Amino acid sequence: MSSTKKSSKITKGQRINKNKIAKYKKTEPAKKEIKEIKTSKASKAASKAASKADIEKEKNLKKTALDEKITDLIEELEREPIDSEIDRRKDKKLFSYKYIIPITTILLLLSIIVITTPIITFKENNIKIRYNTNYVDKDYQAKSIIKDYTKKLKIKNNINTNKVGNYTIKYTLKYGLINITKTKNIEVIDDIKPEIKLNGNIEEIVCPNKEYEEKGYSAIDEYDGDLTKKVKINKKEKEIIYKVKDKAGNTSTITRKITKGDKEPPKIELKDSNNINIYTGNNYTEPGYTATDNCDGDLTSKVEVSGSVNTNTVGTYKIIYKVKDSHENETTVTRVVNVKNWSIIRPSGGGSGRGIVYLTFDDGPNEGTTNVILNILKEERVQATFFVTCNGPDYLIKRMKDEGHVVALHTASHNYNYVYSSVSNYFADLDRVSNRVERITGEKSMIIRFPGGSSNTVSKRLSPGIMTTLTNEVRKHGYHYFDWNVDSNDAAGANTNQIYTNVVNGISPTRENVVLMH
Repeated sequence: MSSTKKSSKITKGQRINKNKIAKYKKTEPAKKEIKEIKTSKASKAASKAASKADIEKEKNLKKTALDEKITDLIEELEREPIDSEIDRRKDKKLFSYKYIIPITTILLLLSIIVITTPIITFKENNIKIRYNTNYVDKDYQAKSIIKDYTKKLKIKNNINTNKVGNYTIKYTLKYGLINITKTKNIEVIDDIKPEIKLNGNIEEIVCPNKEYEEKGYSAIDEYDGDLTKKVKINKKEKEIIYKVKDKAGNTSTITRKITKGDKEPPKIELKDSNNINIYTGNNYTEPGYTATDNCDGDLTSKVEVSGSVNTNTVGTYKIIYKVKDSHENETTVTRVVNVKNWSIIRPSGGGSGRGIVYLTFDDGPNEGTTNVILNILKEERVQATFFVTCNGPDYLIKRMKDEGHVVALHTASHNYNYVYSSVSNYFADLDRVSNRVERITGEKSMIIRFPGGSSNTVSKRLSPGIMTTLTNEVRKHGYHYFDWNVDSNDAAGANTNQIYTNVVNGISPTRENVVLMH
């Protein structure tokens, strides 16, 4: 009974439960005890002399002994964690007292460093900027919690915004014995696409019987320059695609539309002028024409010409030129031929013209000479004829016309070597001065004077026989040329008295007198 009570007390005081006992029974000591009990049972069974009461008593004694051993072992196991926890708490308390002061000191020093040490900061890093732009660096500062050091920063900047590449801005602050540095990365980029320009039209109409002939293109990049040679062309049935890429990878594309068809009419070009003046008695000779078509080529032989000119009758005549291409596109051009009576302007009062003096002035206009001559003519109420060049101011030619004088054509350049080297050069020179007079006066002059006259000797040396050709050709063009029969010799350097004598002695009362002066 005492064993049972003790076991019950231990179980209650130490909170022993069946689970703990069961766990213990699995240990080696418990297994040994159990084996001994089993051995004892076997002995009792073998002993025929043992009584049933003795066997039961022995069994109870063994059980009690086993429970007591189990209880003692459990008490010992539960007491060990408690002792370990007490020792651990004692060690921790000793550690806390030993290190609290050094740790506190370190934390205090770190706090002072954090508060007083400046830090360099900026809002953003790895910045991309477009080349050829002005970059202003403002978003940086150097501060501690208690003080601003920004003005003491030393900044080193190697940025070249005119050149694509990677650059840095280095910020340095000397703080005590140390240098605090920080770097900002800058990338100068090219993000502008090249520009492709096409010669011709963006939409081209090509003849049905032809392939499109490239009219050209160009590609310019603001940074890389001329990229024309790098343009890649992709030809398709109805379009041509032009593509180019610069070194930065910026790509541009443009497309030219191609349409098969022919909507363009032929072109007729009239040789000479489309407005010709001729005088009665002269023959009209067709100056000629050409006709071309964008698809059919030369159509000159297919031009239909209608109309005629009667040079014996004053009037305005029209010559009509018409041509049609294979796609029914038609062109019509008209040339106007004016047939006029030729007459020398004579003084009022009639008469045969004998003894009349015509004053003519070559090589003008010249400031300081022509304006003086015009003043004298105006004062004396006399009209004259001025054979002009391309020299001098326009206003003097305008004044000649406004004051009733005849503005006639002489030469644009007065360069004998050029004018008389060929027929084409002569007319090119004449056209220049003719265009000038028409521009200023609003009228086309048909009166001319050959440089040096129609019988000059210079032309014979340059192109023998050219004057015979020119005198005929100018008539065909509707011009009337005048020479002179009285030379004042002013161009040779004669003085006033000599000029007067030359003119007075040269005129005749029995003829019309044309006086040459300059």
